[in-house]
Amino acid sequence: MTKGKSLILGIVVGSAVGAATALLSAPTSGKDLRSRVNIQNLEWKTLIENLKLDGLRLKKQLAETSKEGATLIKELTSEMKHSVEEWKRTVEPHQENIYEYLAQIESSLKDLEDKVKNH
Repeated sequence: MTKGKSLILGIVVGSAVGAATALLSAPTSGKDLRSRVNIQNLEWKTLIENLKLDGLRLKKQLAETSKEGATLIKELTSEMKHSVEEWKRTVEPHQENIYEYLAQIESSLKDLEDKVKNH
């Protein structure tokens, strides 16, 4: 049993025992006692049903959030791949020009170094 279920079960059982003890030790008539026990029983059933419904709602919300997160990550990954591919397509035609320009700069720097050494 998980810790959360154990805690809820402990609270329910402890409260039921406490309520039963209080009802049985209080000076009341049998009819009043039965009436109070029935009312308390209905209240506990309602509380347990509400806890169960809240747990089911939470479980559903977690499942939906997980699905949304997975979808969002998938979309983000797809968009990133698309952006990288588009960047590659944009840069590739100019890549040769960039290499030529870098070669010219390198050649100019060598010429400059040679001139500085000769002076």
